[in-house]
Parts: sequence; structure tokens; C-alpha cells
Amino acid sequence: MKTELKTEQKVAEFGIEDLLGIGLTFVVLGIGLTYGLNVQADVRGDINQTTAPEAYTAAGDSITAVGKLASKQGLIVTVVVAAVVIGILVRYLWVKYS
Repeated sequence: MKTELKTEQKVAEFGIEDLLGIGLTFVVLGIGLTYGLNVQADVRGDINQTTAPEAYTAAGDSITAVGKLASKQGLIVTVVVAAVVIGILVRYLWVKYS
């Protein structure tokens, strides 16, 4: 006698309501990055460039890096929203045509 094992297929459920939490996360991230850049600029202003040039350069590099991350936030949000929307469409079409 052959025994068949049935596996349950779990389908991830996406919805438009998922975007609220994602949106709030990116708003908090933007606020954190903005205050972080302000603090880093203040710290760099307190460093004497002639007595500690390595620290001054490192602070400048840090500001540049965080600024690049903040400038890419719009792209990251677009990709996340597109992924959620594509997930919703795929799930809808999967249920409709299967």
C-alpha cells in the first residue's frame, strides 16, 4: 500500500493595509537619518582639523555615507511598494486562475 503525504501550501497574504506599517517605518527612518546627520555635522564642527585630521576626515566620510543612504530612501520605498503590489496581483491571479 502506497502512502501519499499531503503538504499544505501556505500562501502569503498581502493587502493594502500592509503599506501603512511600511510607510511609518520609512517616515521614522527618514526622521532618524535627518537627526543623525545633524548630530554628525555638530560633532564634525567640534573636531579640530589641524590636531585630529583623521577624525575630521572620518566624520566627513560618515556624513557622506549617511547622506547617500538618505538620498536613496525614495528608491527603496518605490521598490518595497512595488513588491507589495506585485505580491497582491500575483496572489489574486493565482487564486483566480487555479
